[in-house]
Amino acid sequence: MKKILTLALMAVSTPAFAATLTGAGASFPFPLYSKMFAEYAKGSDNTVNYQSVGSGAGQNQLLSQTVDFAGTDVPIPAENVSKYPGKVLTIPTALGAVVPSYNIPGVDATLKFTGRVLADIYLGKIKTWNDAAITKLNPDVRLPPLPITVVRRSDGSGTTGVFTDYLGKVSSEWKSKVGSATSVNWPVGIGARGNDGVAGAVKSTPGSIGYIELTYALQNKIDFGTVQNRAGKFVKASKAGVNAAAATTVLPASGYVSITNAPGENSYPISTYTYVIFYAEQKYGNRTEAQARALKDALNYVVTKGQQFNEALDYVELPSNAATRARSILSTMTFGGKPVR
Repeated sequence: MKKILTLALMAVSTPAFAATLTGAGASFPFPLYSKMFAEYAKGSDNTVNYQSVGSGAGQNQLLSQTVDFAGTDVPIPAENVSKYPGKVLTIPTALGAVVPSYNIPGVDATLKFTGRVLADIYLGKIKTWNDAAITKLNPDVRLPPLPITVVRRSDGSGTTGVFTDYLGKVSSEWKSKVGSATSVNWPVGIGARGNDGVAGAVKSTPGSIGYIELTYALQNKIDFGTVQNRAGKFVKASKAGVNAAAATTVLPASGYVSITNAPGENSYPISTYTYVIFYAEQKYGNRTEAQARALKDALNYVVTKGQQFNEALDYVELPSNAATRARSILSTMTFGGKPVR
C-alpha cells in the first residue's frame, strides 16, 4: 500500500511537460532574452538556451530545423519564405532602438546626425569628422580632422536590416546603391560580429562610428548621437522616443511591421520591434508534443510576465495591442493538426 501511494504521489508531482528548448538568432535582444529565460527557468521545469548568432543565422537554423525558434529583427526575405518546410509564425517580443555610436577623442558632446549624413558616412562620401556636413549640424562642437573609421556588421544581422531599412527611407542614393537586408555589400568599413563585436570595435578604435542596439551603447558607456526624425526634431534614443514611434502603427496580423522613420514629433527614427519566429505546425523531425507545449509556454511567458524585465535592460515593453496580437498568434500553434494546449 505504501509503495502504491508513493508511486501515486510521484505521478501527481511529475510535470505535465518538461523540455529543453534551443533558440538562436538576433544579438539585438540577447541581454533581454538571457534575463527572461533565466527567470522563466526558475518557475518552470523547462529550460531555454538562446545563442546570439545574428538574425540571418537564426533564420537559417530555423530553416534547417536545428532550433525550436529563432530571434530576428527583420522578416524572412520574401524570396526565402517558400524554402521553409512549413508556415512560419512571427511574434514581437520587445521594442528597442539602434543608435549611431562613436569614439572621437576629446569630444564628449552628444552629436547630431541626419539620416542623409549617416547614409553618406556609410557610403564613404563623408570621410572625416570635421566634414562640413557634420560641423554644420554641430556648430558648437570642435570636431577634429580625424578620419572616420566605419564599423558595420560582418554577419547576417537584424540590426543591419533595421539600420539599412532606415537609411533606404531617408536616402535615395542608399536605396538604389546598397538597399536593405540582413547582409549588404558595404561600400566602406570594417566588419565585426554581433552588436557586442561592433560595440567593442567602436570602443577600441579612435575615430570610429558604428550602429548598435541601445543597450550595448549604455552598458559599454559609448557615446551615441541624436538623429533627426521626420518632423525635423533631433531625438536621442529613449523609451519615450521608441514608444512614440511604435504608437504610429498598429501591429498587423502577420506580427511584423517596420517602424523606422516613423512620423511624430517625438518619435526616435531608428526604432524597431524585435521578434521570435517558429513553425506553426510543431510536429516535424523528432520533435515531441512536450517540446511544442514547452515552446508555447515559454513564449507566452516572454510576451506576458517576461515584459517586466524590458525597462531595466533599456528595452521597451510591448504595447498592449502588440502583446495581445502575440498571444493570439501563439494560440494558433498546432501539433499534429491539433491546437497546442
